[in-house]
Amino acid sequence: MSRPFTFVPPSGARAYRLGTARGEFAVIDAGSPAKGTVLLLPGFTGSKEDFISLHEPLAAAGYRTVAVDGRGQYESPGPRDDETPYAQGELAQDVLAQLDALADGPADRFHLVGHSFGGQVARAAVLLAPARFRSLTLVSSGPAEISPSQQQRVKLLRDALTVMDMAQVWEAIRALDPPEDAEGELDAGLDDQRDLRRRWLGNSPAQLVAAGRQLCEEPDRVVELAALRLPVHVLSGESDDTWPVPLLDDMAVRLKAHRTIVHGAEHSPNTDRPSETAEALATFWNGLA
Repeated sequence: MSRPFTFVPPSGARAYRLGTARGEFAVIDAGSPAKGTVLLLPGFTGSKEDFISLHEPLAAAGYRTVAVDGRGQYESPGPRDDETPYAQGELAQDVLAQLDALADGPADRFHLVGHSFGGQVARAAVLLAPARFRSLTLVSSGPAEISPSQQQRVKLLRDALTVMDMAQVWEAIRALDPPEDAEGELDAGLDDQRDLRRRWLGNSPAQLVAAGRQLCEEPDRVVELAALRLPVHVLSGESDDTWPVPLLDDMAVRLKAHRTIVHGAEHSPNTDRPSETAEALATFWNGLA
């Protein structure tokens, strides 16, 4: 989940629909690949805008960054009443198709970053085709299912989506407790709140239900991932109630991964502390050269 401060792409970035063999995906694309290209996958109820503040510092560090709305997320099309296209394996294949569309050639390899639910999709894509990737960064994304308290929140959302439309669910969430994605929206201006509502309404209900189920049922695949010997970076804030920080610490040890804790950040360091997060990402990638 996430807390975007703005929906306006930074100077020099392009927002467009990326055509792939598996359909079109809305992206924000910035920088040039002097040191490499990075694909960024957002979390549950999130979108490509969650990475907006990372584009400029990572471009300055020499990286091309492409943030994508997954199938059925915000501005990427997807069925609204059929969960089948949102199975984890299907979403992983979407990622590989996005790489095909972005690649300069068959040998082009990418850095992959997944936030929260996006981390689960990213891991699945890496396990399908590890040779396509230079590294994997899991941002606030743990080894298996989310915490019991968050499972309960997700279940309430999934139950609500069976009896209400998206606009009604948005109003119900606002009345009870703002979603983690938008904790900062209480301090946001009216335009920001409208953007957050527009994003929510753009999401496919079927995608939300399927993603919520996966968050609550994801198995531990750390052993499989560790066996690939791919460079992995585990990055999080200093507190997190979706996957507790000690659990992320342990996962990093099991993966022999690079570990970063971004101080002053919670579940979304990419929006809580974007400068520090960008610096940590670039430092990790630069160390692989």
